Parts: sequence; structure tokens; C-alpha cells
Amino acid sequence: MIAAKTIPHQNESTNQDIFALSEAEIKNKLLNLTEPCYVVKQQEKIGLTNQDWWRDRPELELLMAVPPLSIEQLGDRNFIDFHGVQYAYMTGAMAGGIASEELAIALGKQGILASFGAGGLSLTRVETAIKRIQQALPNGTYAFNLLHSPNEPEVERNIVDLYVKYGVNTLEASAFLNLTPNIVYYRAAGLKLNAANQIEIEHKVIAKISRREVATKFLQPPPSKMLQQLVAQGKITPLQADLAQQVPMADDLTVEADSGGHTDNRPLVCLFPAIVELRDEIQSQYNYQKPVRIGVAGGISTPQAALAAYIMGAAYIVTGSVNQSCVEAGTSLHAKKLLAEAEMHDVMMAPAADMFEMGVKLQVLKRGTMFALRAQKLYELYQNYDSIADIPAESKTKIEKQIFRMSLAEVWQQTVKYLAQRNPEKLAKANSNPKLKMALIFRWYLGLSSRWSNTGEGGRELDYQIWCGPAMGAFNNWVKGSYLEPVSDRHVVDVAQQILTGAAYLYRVQNLRLQGLDLGDRYSQYKPRKALSF
Repeated sequence: MIAAKTIPHQNESTNQDIFALSEAEIKNKLLNLTEPCYVVKQQEKIGLTNQDWWRDRPELELLMAVPPLSIEQLGDRNFIDFHGVQYAYMTGAMAGGIASEELAIALGKQGILASFGAGGLSLTRVETAIKRIQQALPNGTYAFNLLHSPNEPEVERNIVDLYVKYGVNTLEASAFLNLTPNIVYYRAAGLKLNAANQIEIEHKVIAKISRREVATKFLQPPPSKMLQQLVAQGKITPLQADLAQQVPMADDLTVEADSGGHTDNRPLVCLFPAIVELRDEIQSQYNYQKPVRIGVAGGISTPQAALAAYIMGAAYIVTGSVNQSCVEAGTSLHAKKLLAEAEMHDVMMAPAADMFEMGVKLQVLKRGTMFALRAQKLYELYQNYDSIADIPAESKTKIEKQIFRMSLAEVWQQTVKYLAQRNPEKLAKANSNPKLKMALIFRWYLGLSSRWSNTGEGGRELDYQIWCGPAMGAFNNWVKGSYLEPVSDRHVVDVAQQILTGAAYLYRVQNLRLQGLDLGDRYSQYKPRKALSF
């Protein structure tokens, strides 16, 4: 190994001798990403430069070099071209409008793809978001989320119809356990042949997955049976059904590791290679003209994590939890401050409102809130009893006072009012099914707790449901002492910029190390620098 040394400034007549490198100056040379970086030696002195003036100095020896590396070069260029963006970087949807219009617009204006968090919102609210984002981003650098709703398929269907109506051309599908006619309709309805008789995909699908069996469904064409049903219903044409058999269900698969919200807590280094191998197997079977790209999400919140993903071969990276603590996120200031204080271990799993009866869980913030423990208590009662009437009086009184803050009868009346407008069929079923009625009462708390967090409901701070993965704590550790530490200074564009810049810087450091240069540990970290800009 060749040890890099900090040496005194050599003020020679050339005025080009850059051997006067302090630690800060060495980092600046490495951070000059648009220029190559040369390591040169003069006797026992070693230095770095971005210029090739050393070629005219016979006493200088070139030891090694790294080429320019712009942040636009990270990831897969095909992802950038296909989606019309500047970087292989995306922000994932956070339901309830946490991934807000402000967030999507701020990123879209910088050529970064952001997915609006439509899950759990009313059709009117989503429609308003579509109009606002389309007006601000006429070139279409945005996506909208489609959250799988196995218990409310009509909700999923109505959202898809809205996306088709308004020409939302990029959809991020999340929490899917299986394909549904709704997402198949969206995909097929956007297929056509161009003048060159080539398939054009106007409805792009980015599917977030964490299981091989679900990945398989999105890597294959849509089921022919579903397509024929859609043709029979007049939803798509026979030509679109035929074209759908020639393309995969998704253009991109986001491999979701240990993340906030719905997650299987999978380790990225195990999951990602397995999905890439699966993609290659299916690609060899179908020979798609454009193979499905594989990106990563979950745990991506620092330059080191981003670089690790890119080096593994990720076509793009997706950030999530960290954006929730940013100014543009559609959640309360109190929730943002709790997120900014979180450590990596300040998270735990809790029952999910949308799939409560199925026992599906999601990852939430534990620090500063009692939601996870209270939600788990409700699920235990649901497992152990068949109806509200079966719950022991003592337990019933306790949850009424500590969790609901009203009688369960009052909760049911509010639930009835809600379901009468949104899902009268489910209400009818609940009236004759005590177990379902109990689930719906408990889901009242799980559903409202995330809304309280977003709106900043006073007096309910201990009940805030804040989706969060360990990436949040890693991010907080990284930005500590930098301008991104205060919540008031966290902006989604800055976060993206700093993560990408840091990843490119660390790649250059690692490249030099692989060539034999020992830069020492002091160069193995990148801290956010406010002067940077896209």
C-alpha cells in the first residue's frame, strides 16, 4: 500500500504544485467529480491533482488515477432515459400524502422522480394532487402510488380509474401480494404500437417487492385470463391484450429491504442478488426487448448505503424514511422532530391498519410514541376473542380509557358513519359478523393514528403512528453536526444531492484504495456540504 501524506505547500514558479495538500484539500480534489483525479509522487512526497500538468514535469511520477464521475453516472442510464429524469434516484411514496405535492414538485423540478403518497387518501384529495402536480410539472417527472387494498378492491379500482382518466403515466405499486385486475388494466390500457410497429408503454409501472413469488408476477406478462376478462368488459382492446403478453407487468422492480411501513425486514445483501438472478431467469425465457431494471429501497439514507447499492448493480435507489423528516413532507412538525431524534434501534413492528385481519405488520417509530404497543394490544385481543362482547370487562375498560378515549360503542358509531359512505357492503357484513365488527373498531385507532401524526393532532402525540425504518437513525448519525441536522434545514433536494455526491466521492476513494493507495480512515467519510448544488 502507498501511504498518502499531507505535506507543506511548495510555492514554486509554476504555481501549479498541488503537493501542499491538507486533509480538506485532498477531499476537495476528490470531490471535484467532473475532473479526473491523479496521484503523483515527487521523491517521497505524494499528492493529488485534478490537472495533468504533471506530464511536463519529468521529476514527477504518476502512481494512479481515477476518471471523472458525475452523479448522473451512478446507476443505470436506461432508468434515466426511460423515465426522463436526471438521476438514478427516486423517492418512494409515503401514504396519507406524507410524500406530498410539495415534495414531488420540488424533486420533479430537479429531474428527480418522486412518488406521491396516495394510499389512504380520498379520491377527491388524490384528484386535487394530480391536478396540482401536473400543473407544476408539465413534463411529467412524477409518479403516483397505488397501494394494494385486498380488503377494499373497489378503492384500488377507483384510484386506477382516476390515474387513467388524468393520464398519470408512472405508477408505483406497493404492498401487493398478488396481481389484481386493477393494476393489469392500468398496464394494458397504456400499450400501443407506434409508427415503426414497436410497442410503446404509456403506463409505466415501478413495483416495490420483497418476496420472490411477488417479484415473479411482476417480471412476467399479465395473466391471459385477466386480460381476456378486461377485453370482455370493454376496458381494453384485443390489441392491447395481445401487446400485454409481450411485455412484463413492471418496467422496474424496487427490491425493498428493511424499511419503514410495510416491510419484511429482509437484508438487502441477500435479497437483491436473489431478485437479480430471478430477473435474469425470466428474461431468458421471455426475451423482452427491454429487460426489467432492478432498484433498491430500505436502508438507503447515507452515501455509504447508496454506494453499496450501486456497486451491487442497482439500477436506481429509492429513499423513504429520511424524506419524512424533511420540510416538504406532509406530516406534522412534532413527528418530524421525533424522526430527527431517532436512533437506528428506535423502531419496531406494529399491526397494519389496511391488512389488520391478515396479521400484516409495518415498521414504525418507537421513540416518543406508544402507538406500536397499543396497536399490538388490540391485535392480541382480536386474536383471542371472537367479538367485542367476549372481551373481559377490565380489558375493555382499559382500552377505552387509554387507547380510544371513548366507549367502543361510540367508536362503532363513527365507523358506521364512515363505512356508510365509503363501503356499505363491508358495513352490511360487519353487522352480521361480530369478528369483523371488532376488527373494524380496532382499525379505527390504527387508521386515525397515522392521520393524527400527519395533522399534528394535539393531545394525541403518544398515539402518533410514524412509519420509520432504521435508515432514519443512520441518516441522523450521518448529518449530525452538519447543516442538515436541524429539521428546519432538511429539504428533499438537498438530501438527494448530498447522498449522491457522497456516494460518488466514496467511490473515488475506494477506487484509489483498490489500486493500492492507503488514504487512511479520515477520508472514508463524507459529511454534507452546503455549498453544493445540482
